[in-house]
Amino acid sequence: TPAFAALTCHFSPVSSFPRTREYIPFPALITKDPSMLNRYQAALSLVARLLLAALFLPAGLSKLFGFAGTVGYIASVGLPLPTLGAALAVALEVLGGMALIAGYQTRWAALLMALFTVVAGVFFHNFWAAPAEAMQMQQIMFMKNLAIAGGLLSLTAFGPGALSLDAKRAA
Repeated sequence: TPAFAALTCHFSPVSSFPRTREYIPFPALITKDPSMLNRYQAALSLVARLLLAALFLPAGLSKLFGFAGTVGYIASVGLPLPTLGAALAVALEVLGGMALIAGYQTRWAALLMALFTVVAGVFFHNFWAAPAEAMQMQQIMFMKNLAIAGGLLSLTAFGPGALSLDAKRAA
């Protein structure tokens, strides 16, 4: 309608920009100065490692302090050697989480943790076999595991960054 057209013209984002300076869309700002994000690379790599470790370290400690429950849960999905599986999960989550925090052997730790996360998703968040009322939540949890594995694979590919023991040892 003409009234709607008048509103859209009057409040159009394009027409509301001041003409005194050139409008540059946000992606163009990044490409004009790629060093803008590069200068934060070391800090961002550290934050990424800390955020990933914030998931794994408490989960590993929880499994350690509730070891019998962890063994029972692993056994409940039919996996063999649940005690060994629980011990390996605790070791990987605690030691891997600490390795991420320190940036020590980060690429290997991240690779092992990524594989562990995908395997855990397949066995413990198998939405394709879940009852209808649990399917959506299990699918969300499975996809989160895949996303976490993606972050870990980024660490595997690009390393821990400058603020790490790996970088100190390489220098």
